[in-house]
Amino acid sequence: MGSEFHLKAFQGQAAAFRAAALQAGPDAPVSTCSGWDVRRMVQHLARVYASVRLALETEPDGERPEVPRPPTDFDEAVAWWDDRCAELVTALSTMEPDRPVWSFFAGGTPASWTRRMAHETAIHRLDAEHALAGLGPDLVHELIFDPELAADGIDEMLDKILPLGDWSQTQHEGTVLYHAPDAGKAWLVTYRPGERPVTESPHGAALEVDATVAGTADAVYRRVWGRPSTAMVTGDAALASVAAGR
Repeated sequence: MGSEFHLKAFQGQAAAFRAAALQAGPDAPVSTCSGWDVRRMVQHLARVYASVRLALETEPDGERPEVPRPPTDFDEAVAWWDDRCAELVTALSTMEPDRPVWSFFAGGTPASWTRRMAHETAIHRLDAEHALAGLGPDLVHELIFDPELAADGIDEMLDKILPLGDWSQTQHEGTVLYHAPDAGKAWLVTYRPGERPVTESPHGAALEVDATVAGTADAVYRRVWGRPSTAMVTGDAALASVAAGR
């Protein structure tokens, strides 16, 4: 799975996000992002695109790019979103995919940023669909993500995003198995007190774990990104919720 797949996913999810946001309107509450409305979500995503565009021009050891604030007027914010999205698509599709650039995660390149934007946009597209449908924070939207995209998003969260930040004071201990049979994928996350979690492929037919999160790739994708989900959780529910709270 390479940059072409992620770029296509980014563009498709961005178009769907825009359509849902415009239909929902600026004041529609986004129940899956507490305290947000659609206006704020459009502003947020536009600012993310602007920050990534600057990151692509910044050396890996450079300072975090400073990003301007988006317009407050909704129509102007949408236009700003359009411009930032178009600029980012152009940059990601024309740059050398493996060139090291600034990022908040390890191994920042145009390719890894394309992946990051595909999933950032997909999850906020889901948020926009929730807002459009007027669903509460615990209801699952009927949208179904493609299993390949969803499995890739699970992998990105567990392997790249989850370990970020300071884990020195955490007391989590145990193992969580994430299983998405429709995608033929499984992940084993091991937590140890004061250490970053480690994600690896599970092995062994009699694998013993403290918790399991299982379902379609779509359901597990939503679960690890902290969105309403039909994924089944067994065992230590608190441990299984650590990833969703990051």
